[in-house]
Amino acid sequence: MKIEKLIQSGVIAALKRLYDFEPDDNLVQLQNTRKDFIGDITLVVFPFLKHSKKRPEDTATEIGKYLEKSIDEVKSFNVVKGFLNLEIDDNYWFSEVLSAWKDESFGIAKPSENQELAMVEYSSPNTNKPLHLGHIRNNLLGYSISEILKANNFQVVKTNIVNDRGIHICKSMLAWQKWGNKETPENTGKKGDHLVGELYVEFDKHYKAEIAELIKIGLTQKEAEDQAPSIQEARELLRKWESGDPEVVELWKTMNGWVYEGFDITYEKLGVDFDKIYYESETYLVGKEEILRGLKEGIFYQKEDGSVWADLTSEGLDHKLLLRSDGTSVYMTQDIGTAKMRFNEYKIDKMIYVVGNEQNYHFQVLAILLDKLGFAWGKGLQHFSYGMVELPSGKMKSREGTVVDADDLMEGMVKVAREMAQELGKLDSLSNEEAEKTYEMIALGALKYFMLKVDPKKNMLFNPEESIDFNGNTGPFIQYTHARIKSVLRKASEKNIEFKEELVTLPEEISFKEKELMKRITLFPEIVKESGTNYSPAIIANYCFELAKEFNQFYHDHPILAENNEPRRDVRLLISATVGKVIKSGMKLLGIEVPDRM
Repeated sequence: MKIEKLIQSGVIAALKRLYDFEPDDNLVQLQNTRKDFIGDITLVVFPFLKHSKKRPEDTATEIGKYLEKSIDEVKSFNVVKGFLNLEIDDNYWFSEVLSAWKDESFGIAKPSENQELAMVEYSSPNTNKPLHLGHIRNNLLGYSISEILKANNFQVVKTNIVNDRGIHICKSMLAWQKWGNKETPENTGKKGDHLVGELYVEFDKHYKAEIAELIKIGLTQKEAEDQAPSIQEARELLRKWESGDPEVVELWKTMNGWVYEGFDITYEKLGVDFDKIYYESETYLVGKEEILRGLKEGIFYQKEDGSVWADLTSEGLDHKLLLRSDGTSVYMTQDIGTAKMRFNEYKIDKMIYVVGNEQNYHFQVLAILLDKLGFAWGKGLQHFSYGMVELPSGKMKSREGTVVDADDLMEGMVKVAREMAQELGKLDSLSNEEAEKTYEMIALGALKYFMLKVDPKKNMLFNPEESIDFNGNTGPFIQYTHARIKSVLRKASEKNIEFKEELVTLPEEISFKEKELMKRITLFPEIVKESGTNYSPAIIANYCFELAKEFNQFYHDHPILAENNEPRRDVRLLISATVGKVIKSGMKLLGIEVPDRM
């Protein structure tokens, strides 16, 4: 906040004048005043005592007098032991709110010429199944982090790496050949990614049955898993694909095409997009070349069976497989190729991978391998590691067909939103068409907010019913607050009540609630900056909730349109309109729409 910088400069000047001491900026500790004390900003004076050589109370009083005299915005002060509580003049907060209202991009940095480029990778689906609940958290985090970085003056490239090759898609392909009955999305009416996901489950069912039979005749679990006919056939398909077998490649293209069409529908409904999509079928060859170069240069080594490995024991890790004995690549090979292609194509300043915390080791190894291969940017890669998401019924699994499907979840959320809104009579004034659009907006707002309000590093439990509650720390509560503000402004317009910002003046006295609301509005730019620094949409999400909660308390206690004192009424309208504007901006950074009517 500007006021904090002003006070910090004033404190430094005071210390130099009073005690002939010029501290570093980080020694001037400012914090919000506790609610049980009078004041807005508190200075901790203990770090200055060895220079003042006075009691904490006396030091705080001397600094307070200096600030009160030299800074117009400091209205008064009081001292509690070693804490100097400063009360800021109401006119300062009012002028900041007025500026916020006038500034079209309040809190959002304007693009400059020297923008750094951040590439954010998220989603990274496999083409053998639909997107699921875990993908939803990943996509929402990746999209929101991208928007927050843009708001912090980064040029952002949103990117997706599609795992479109490998044993997983070969399992679905084999299942289609053997048990698919020539089904297609067209002749079944099924969404393409759902159809391929069902085939993957079908493969697993047969594979498990084969394993059980082999164990019965004396094979160990590991031997049975390796020798089962289905897995052998799937591996043969993979080898044929890598050697360019026309028939296999054609089936692969067809089935992946089904999946992409399905993914696009899900992405659109979820409200996320990408600037650049990479495919592992194109990047793995580049990675393979790099591994073979590393082998030739002695960076990696080859075992007798022909597999290629990296010895990472000097880094405190183990030996890492890079190419299998049959020459096929692994995920690490592909990621090395993808990274090289990206840095060749873009001048990247920050490369951020939004990937779950179960991949922490993978990205630690990736950075080391890229560094060993001589890429200067290798160790600068950032793995944005986030926690897993579960439903109350437990973890998700895909092979058994019990995965929590993203499409089904979103559809279920709309149903819950419709039922709850109808029960509460929230949308009774809207037409059926308007109501349906709003149900969807509420459902997706609830889903996104619930996912994003939690510290990304933590595992979370997603409860659909709890997320759609119109009270409490939820998306619908914030959406409803925005609609409430818009309703007030519409009614004001109907009554020909308009506040003209150039004519709005602050009454001599304002209430505690009004001041607290103005103070919270002014925090928004710092919140956006903090959220960008920490890659944490949760900071913005919870700020929006606190702002909405503060407004609802203000709305409950203070008449707005019924206020007879015109200057007071106009200030309250200005505050309300600015809160609505900030809520809309903040929620937009989370990818959440806020309705004007509810």
